Amino acid sequence: MTPQELSKLSDKELLEAAKNNKPSPIIDAFFIGFLVGILIYGAAANAWGFSFLLPLFLIYLLLKKPKKYEMLKNELKARNL
Repeated sequence: MTPQELSKLSDKELLEAAKNNKPSPIIDAFFIGFLVGILIYGAAANAWGFSFLLPLFLIYLLLKKPKKYEMLKNELKARNL
């Protein structure tokens, strides 16, 4: 979501989005470590195909999640919610 899309949401929708998008750092760290292990195994087995690109994409998504939550928190703070 972009900041413009967040500003168009109602207060109730914004609170619901923040509730559903709350990061869980321990679970995210576990999955990132697991995916890094898959990358290392794929590199050791010379498997540079799909098994290498999919974990990279999933790591990117997991790292992007806290940034979305930070934008939501900023919008909540701006609206005093």
